[in-house]
Amino acid sequence: MALFSQDQLEAIANALGDTGAGLTGREIEFLLASAKMSDPGAITKRIRIYNAFAESQNTKRDRSHVLAFIRFAMKPARYSQSPERFEPMRALLNQALAFASLQVDQAGNLVSADAVHTLPEAQRRARDLRADLEGRGVHPDVLEFCRAELLADNYFHAVQEAVKSVAAKMRTRTGLTDDGGTLVDRVLGGEPPLLAINPRSTVSEKSEQSGFANLVRGTFGMFRNPTAHEARIHWEMTKEDAEDLLTIVSLIHRRLDKAHMPSRVV
Repeated sequence: MALFSQDQLEAIANALGDTGAGLTGREIEFLLASAKMSDPGAITKRIRIYNAFAESQNTKRDRSHVLAFIRFAMKPARYSQSPERFEPMRALLNQALAFASLQVDQAGNLVSADAVHTLPEAQRRARDLRADLEGRGVHPDVLEFCRAELLADNYFHAVQEAVKSVAAKMRTRTGLTDDGGTLVDRVLGGEPPLLAINPRSTVSEKSEQSGFANLVRGTFGMFRNPTAHEARIHWEMTKEDAEDLLTIVSLIHRRLDKAHMPSRVV
């Protein structure tokens, strides 16, 4: 088994020790012990992980303990109390692992991937996708999800995160804490709905409101349903598909921005 190069180890350690999305100090301590690696002590997280990785690989002349650390760190069950941490960390880690022909899939497994030998493919994807979407006039709340760390694996994650932003906007507008179909039903359904995209004074306008609710519900069902995620672990979404789907998310954002809160009879 080939060893990780120094720059590969550094990139992996930087991802795992990232200030925003990475592991905590206590998690690093526990994972180093679990992977049977020496702990350099409480220093900067990235340096702590890198030094432990380098010492283990240099001493044992293999990378098995480094791989074990990654596997332990990326077990999805570890993030059951804070699921929002898993995907950002996985995206950062996959950008680093791409240089070693590896990636972590949504189930937390280390699998083979096409190697990156020049600048990260994710950065080129992000630039190209953003440029095309800007040409379409896509909503600015969608453009922020065209980031390299979200495209390190494939386009699916950028779309998935953009869909999450729709739910976040609905919660912000209404003060609700629900998610998925329940959130859509409470925000866009009912008589009157919490958010209305038109005056709802005619049959056609009420049908438009109902159709919009179905569009948002279907979008959530495609990208937010946990069982659907399992089926899409290996979904290789094309750039064209991502552009079309992000354009739909853009439409949803624009309609929500213009939606009003009808008065309610007490």
